[in-house]
Amino acid sequence: MAKKVLVTGGGGYIGSHCVVELIEAGYCPVVIDNFSNAVRGEGDVPESLRRIEKFLDTSIEFHELDLLDRPGLERIFKQHSFIAVMHFAGLKAVGESVEQPLRYYRVNLTASMNLIEVMQAHGVRNLVFSSSATVYGDPQYLPIDEQHPVGGCTNPYGKTKYFIEEMIVDQCKAEKDWNAVLLRYFNPIGAHSSGLIGEDPQGIPNNLLPYVAQVAIGRRKYLSVFGDDYKTPDGTGVRDYIHVVDLAKGHIAALKKLTDNCGCKVYNLGTGTGYSVLQMVKAMEKASGRKISYQIAPRRGGDIASCYANPHLAEEELGWKADFDLERMCEDLWRWQSKNPSGFSNGTDS
Repeated sequence: MAKKVLVTGGGGYIGSHCVVELIEAGYCPVVIDNFSNAVRGEGDVPESLRRIEKFLDTSIEFHELDLLDRPGLERIFKQHSFIAVMHFAGLKAVGESVEQPLRYYRVNLTASMNLIEVMQAHGVRNLVFSSSATVYGDPQYLPIDEQHPVGGCTNPYGKTKYFIEEMIVDQCKAEKDWNAVLLRYFNPIGAHSSGLIGEDPQGIPNNLLPYVAQVAIGRRKYLSVFGDDYKTPDGTGVRDYIHVVDLAKGHIAALKKLTDNCGCKVYNLGTGTGYSVLQMVKAMEKASGRKISYQIAPRRGGDIASCYANPHLAEEELGWKADFDLERMCEDLWRWQSKNPSGFSNGTDS
């Protein structure tokens, strides 16, 4: 019998790519999602999961559920015996979090508290948490390793990730049989090589690469580059971009680490290389063979100049390393975008 793993937010971009890797590694994912970042497909199943079922020739158990619905969550834990939980669910737009801080605190923190308490009640004590490099705030040094101070977050989204990390750390201290791996992502991009699943932002994309891809495909006229006066080589923001499939494989490595009774561990998932916004535009122009128009706009609130990882601890302790380079990330993103000009939906763009 395959080992069951509960995947919260498994219909979204990163969650769905992790579902693929779980199945390919021999696990049995049970997915819950409330469609806040997933597109509804046939049979009220996320379109991402429906497509995974087709290209992997499998079936995936899915429940439409919001983690704020605690009785509903209890029912799922009563139905299954999970070896672990992968927690992706949450609101995730930096700019929106600055405008709607209370919503971000209510949704992200309450959802995570509900999940951890229900796990505790049902004896599930292994957790992989989808955290973020935003917990580091404005970097005090680069590259950022796991010892870098956390908590000086520049936006409410980052603060929610930091607070959830702290909840998990304290829970692992209080109950020694708990194991958790907190994965601090840098900037996931790209798509599964099939071109059948990828990032499909609802409305205007908040992240750079989906926006660039939509300009290349003709859905948007130009890219707004937020700030060209940062202390970086070309004045635009520098980030560590990682292929989403590499990121997903990092979660499988984390899941295996839990079986060592590891306690609470923290790892960066990144490549260790930073690229500027304008370098990313050039890379996508090469991948797509199209000119990408952009305009310089004022800086965005909550943004920082540079952020890239020291990913060596994950290599040492998880045996994980990012394999795919920038060219491959952009090629896979372009394959997804060109095969799916309107994302998962065949309707008009919002």
